[in-house]
Parts: sequence; C-alpha cells; structure tokens
Amino acid sequence: MRPSTRDTGTPAHRHTVPTESGDRRREGAAPGAVGMRDTPAEARHTAAMGLLTAACAAYASLAAWLWLTLAQGMFWRTDVRLPPRTAPAHWPSVAIVVPARDEAEVLPRSLPSLIAQDYPGEAEVILVDDGSTDGTGELARRLAREHPGLPLTVVSPGDPAPGWTGKLWALRHGIAIARTAHSAEPDFLLLTDADIAHEPDSLRELVAAATSADLDLVSQMARLRVVGVWERLVVPAFVYFFAQLYPFRRINRPSARTAAAAGGCVLLRTTAAVRAGVPDRIRQAVIDDVSLARAVQRSGGRIWLGLAERVDSVRPYPALADLWRMVSRSAYAQLRHQPLLLAGTVAGLALVYLVPPAALLAGLATGHPAVAWAGGLAWLLMAGTYLPMLRYYRQSVVLAPLLPFTALLYLLMTVDSAVQHYRGRGAAWKGRTYARPSDA
Repeated sequence: MRPSTRDTGTPAHRHTVPTESGDRRREGAAPGAVGMRDTPAEARHTAAMGLLTAACAAYASLAAWLWLTLAQGMFWRTDVRLPPRTAPAHWPSVAIVVPARDEAEVLPRSLPSLIAQDYPGEAEVILVDDGSTDGTGELARRLAREHPGLPLTVVSPGDPAPGWTGKLWALRHGIAIARTAHSAEPDFLLLTDADIAHEPDSLRELVAAATSADLDLVSQMARLRVVGVWERLVVPAFVYFFAQLYPFRRINRPSARTAAAAGGCVLLRTTAAVRAGVPDRIRQAVIDDVSLARAVQRSGGRIWLGLAERVDSVRPYPALADLWRMVSRSAYAQLRHQPLLLAGTVAGLALVYLVPPAALLAGLATGHPAVAWAGGLAWLLMAGTYLPMLRYYRQSVVLAPLLPFTALLYLLMTVDSAVQHYRGRGAAWKGRTYARPSDA
C-alpha cells in the first residue's frame, strides 16, 4: 500500500502534498521569511521598466534642451543691448517717475544718479513717497540739496485706493503730476525703481534709442547686485530664467506676440501710456512690468527689451531668505494663479533641469551608457547656455554646472508662492499683502 497523504492528526507524522504555490514561496526565500517575494522574472521586468522610464526621461530632457537651445529665440544670448541710435534733432521732454516705499537704505546710491543725468532736453525727477516710515521723502529732499542737477519734486499719494497695488498707485500719482504740473505734457516718462542707479548718459541713450527706432516703450533689465554667495548662485539664474520665458529677440520683433519689460527701467511715450490706459488698466497687477508691456503692445505700441549697460540695481540680497521673498512674491502670479499651470511648471522644471544630472549619475551607477550619455549631453547644453549670463555678471564658469541646484530652489520658491496665495497671504511686499492679486 502507498503511504497515505491525508492528515493523520499526529503532528510528528503529518504529511502534506507539495504544491506549485508552496514551491514558489519557498524558492529563493530566506529561512524565516514571511510573505511572497518577486520571482527573478518579475524582478527583471521591474528593472527593465525602471530603465525604460529613466531612458525616456533622459531623452525627453535632451530633446527639450535641443529645442530650447535652437528654437527658443536664442534666449541664452546676452548681446541684446540698446538698438542703433542717433541723437534727435530736438530732444524731447522727459519726466522721471520714481515710486519709493521705505527706500532710505538704497536712495543715497540711486537718486543722485538720476539728478545728475546729462540730458540735453528738458527733464525733471518726481519721487513718489508711498507711505514710507523710514524718512525716505525727507532724505530725497536732502539729497537733492546736496547734489544739484535736475529738479526734484517729492510727493505723497496717500494710501492706495481699493483695488490698487501700492507701486502702481504711486506711479499713477507721479504720472498725473508729470502731465499736469507744466503747460505741456512730457513727451516721455522714465519709470524707474528707487534702487536703480543710472550712468550719467543713461537717459540720453534711452531717448535716442526710442526716437531712432520709433519705439513706444524701451526697457532695460538692470544689472542686479551680485556680491554674496547666494546672490552669485541665484541672481544670474533669475535673469536667465526670465530670458528663457521671455526671449528678448522674440519680443523685439515688430510682429511679436510676446511682450515683457523690466520694471526697474522703462522709458514710455506719454501718448502710448494714454492710449494703453496705463497704469489704471493694470492697477492690480503684481507683475506690473510685464503687464505694462502687454498693455502697450495690445494698444498698437512697439516695445523693446534688452540687458542694461548703464543701469544697475544697488539693492542687496545678502541672505537666501531675501532672494526667496523676491521670487516667491510674484511666481504664482506669473502662472496666473492656475493650479494646472503650477503642476506643469513643476513637472517642466524637473524634466528640464533635474533629470539631466540624475540621468547621468544613474546611468553611470547602473552601467547603462545610453542613459548616462543623454543626461550628460542635456546637462552640457544647460551649462553651455548659462555661460553667457555668467559672463555678463562677471561670475566664474564653475557656477554653470550648479544650475540644476538653483532650478530646484526656484521650483520650491514657486510652490511656496502658491501655498502663500492659497493661505490668503498672496503677494507680500514692503509691509503690504495682496491676498488675491491680479495677474493682469
């Protein structure tokens, strides 16, 4: 008789029939292991899928960098300076409008440069003291007494009316003063921030560029201060990202649909401002410079944007927290406060800037040269397109490979901007908070 395979009830003599599932559980299992483990075939499948995902991400990032380098308006070039210009037969009149709120720290280095403008035509400076608590207005008057030159008028508009941001309310007041203080309106308005210092010929060159090319708006992105470690790491990348989003060459085409400006230095024809209805039409805009350029362009005006040679910001950003506030206060407004755009931006930043170094390192670590090559080439293109901006800011080329780290910081700043928006804090600046600002 064959031995019985049934349970005899005696533990010492209990027999069971081996099963396929039992063999699978025991196969490759360590003594005492509990639960099921992947078979070698399943492990190979998982590894293959991981490799495929990494390869797809690496090649997608490489394709993105090829497109950005060749087809995104040559955004990485830094030779976009004021267009060819000649002196006009008659120099038009200009009113320089400076909105200022608690700017006593930077005003001694910026305001004298405006008063000292070597301009052949009629010009004046109007500083709008926007509710400062640090003596900005009185300091401006003292600086005007100590530095003779263009006449200075200091005015105060009071608290912003409902629905207005503080800066645009100040600009509105300053422009109104400029247009009504004399028998004739000024031909041009130079809108410049209180932290911007100008070379003596800055205004003359701006006006010559506008009159020579028949431009309604001429804007220069001021060279920002780069002294501390965080400034060196973040500031050139900030301008690089801006140029990538708004390629200067594309903006400057007569038929351009893209519009942008740099709010620190904007020369605007008075007639163009009236035709565009600014600043009233963009009264809630946090990103007021881009909104201004769009309004002028949509009303039929011609605009120009480039990098500055004679215009510098003197505002320090010594700590990461200072730079974080500068970026995060308007980053989500740039995305029109749309969650889908935020998600797309986060995914895009990760694909374009974070995948290349990750793919290179992962490919080398796992012995997959194709993934490593794709990641390495994408990283090389990234660093190569960043070099001109580093040279413009007179920074070491060693910073170029660190751009992925800076991009990660910008990604986090953008997410933080959205978080602050949904917490009702919106764009906070100079002691004011705009809980639900417009992206005009």
